[in-house]
Amino acid sequence: MRTREEVDATLQVAKLNAAELLPTVHCLGFGLGASGAAAGDFCLLELEPALCQQLEAGHSLVIRGDKDEQAVLCSKDKTYDLKIADTSNMLLFIPGCKTPDQLKMEETQCNIIHTEIFGFSNNYWELRRCRPKLKKLKKLLMENTYEGPDSQKEEDSNRSKYTTEDLLDRIQASEEEIMTQLEVLNACEIGGYWRILDFDYEMKLLNHITQLVDSESWSFSKVPLNICLQELGPLEPGEMIEHCLKCYGKKYTEEGEVYFDLSADKICRATAQMLLQNAVKFNLAEFQEVWQQSVPEGMVTRLDQLKGLALVDRHSRPEIIFLLKVDDLPEGNQERFNSLFSLREKWTEEDIAPYIRDLCGEKQTIGALLTKYSRSSMQNGIKVYNSRRPIT
Repeated sequence: MRTREEVDATLQVAKLNAAELLPTVHCLGFGLGASGAAAGDFCLLELEPALCQQLEAGHSLVIRGDKDEQAVLCSKDKTYDLKIADTSNMLLFIPGCKTPDQLKMEETQCNIIHTEIFGFSNNYWELRRCRPKLKKLKKLLMENTYEGPDSQKEEDSNRSKYTTEDLLDRIQASEEEIMTQLEVLNACEIGGYWRILDFDYEMKLLNHITQLVDSESWSFSKVPLNICLQELGPLEPGEMIEHCLKCYGKKYTEEGEVYFDLSADKICRATAQMLLQNAVKFNLAEFQEVWQQSVPEGMVTRLDQLKGLALVDRHSRPEIIFLLKVDDLPEGNQERFNSLFSLREKWTEEDIAPYIRDLCGEKQTIGALLTKYSRSSMQNGIKVYNSRRPIT
């Protein structure tokens, strides 16, 4: 236990002026008893101010990830990579230690506080904002797609089904990001479980709706919900009809009645997927003709409706189109670019943009991604991009 005289002597050896220091002195020492904590008993986590405020307000932060996955930390609406950061300075855990600001507020005489060091660490966890890892969400839901109430699959209780809590357990993303992605995937809750409609069943529902619109001579911008449910109720469950209307349109109310404004672009895109999914490659000119004939009267098909869904090969003779869904590509940046460059050696920015747009982080552009993962060159006066590394 140091005395004041020993402290003053130490200050003199260190050539420090005691008058320039606070009068209170902390003398630190490692405990010899069982009360002390060893390195590794605790983890330090560095948080940005916004996350600190969430914790102080009573919200939770959750670490998510299976054993074979890199752990992430999730707030209610954001996802962060967890990385260990080493520090050359030993970090000490000192319960009850008072900061200089706290000591200044106390009118204390010159005194000594003997404090026991409870533990120490040479590293801490550092958070880095990252994209939510949502690829697994679709993979889980595709294990057991919904084919309608009369499907034999619905009688099999052993098939995989996932509640919201199940998905929060399995998916490395915040709750808000997961719920947003469920909406993007057009998933719906059936009997308390999240399900994706089988594409053929979804197209069957859409076909019922478009045929009714045609037979009633309605505008696609004003499709009445109640009449749809009355007319199509004997064919399919009302909640499925309404879900399909939500997938392909926007809901609004007029004079107390609920209507849907159906999107021509979404209907044309789904029709194209139906035509392309059973063909490896499709003659472009023939496809465009069949596609236009297959959509409801009054709708106009355009290739820009297929961004991220299908790719056109302008160099083949004749020109061809084939299905290439961005959802089916790898989630990691380098793996995504490797996959794309294995499909096509050189890409224009217009062609590749729909397949890498979702990789852009906060304040990151497609141009920045292309600069990092590809090389550019000019080909017939057009800038094209190829891989920075050999593709095997």
